Amino acid sequence: MASDERQYVVFRLGIEDFGVEINKVKEIITYRETTQIPGSGALMEGIINLRGQVIPIFNLRRKFGFPALEHSRSTRIVVVETFDDTVGIVVDGVSEVLVIPENTIEEPSSLITSGIESDYLSGVAKLEEKLVMILELEQVINTGVAEAI
Repeated sequence: MASDERQYVVFRLGIEDFGVEINKVKEIITYRETTQIPGSGALMEGIINLRGQVIPIFNLRRKFGFPALEHSRSTRIVVVETFDDTVGIVVDGVSEVLVIPENTIEEPSSLITSGIESDYLSGVAKLEEKLVMILELEQVINTGVAEAI
């Protein structure tokens, strides 16, 4: 892999593709029911016990204002590490790991980010067959934690 390329885990929310840097992803697990925490806010789906560690689970559909959807067999929890915390994010499905050259990633314009906070996106990767919105995971998780409290 060249120094101007990075690997991203690509997942879907609805018909949209999002990516996060692979070095922030600890693991991807099949969705499991969460334990609700009273008063935790709409963005926190709950918590799970993952091999002895209690992990908060955030729902990105709710965070980004996507319509609610029943969890399916392809629903996954992407376990990520940010700010020395391990959290899970619920996604509709994980599609692939892509090596994306940095020169294909464009800064998001204010028109693109009108539905999503501009701080949440670090760029948009222009690939031959699709566009992948690259998430600034620390911003997404940081504001999710603040809203859940």
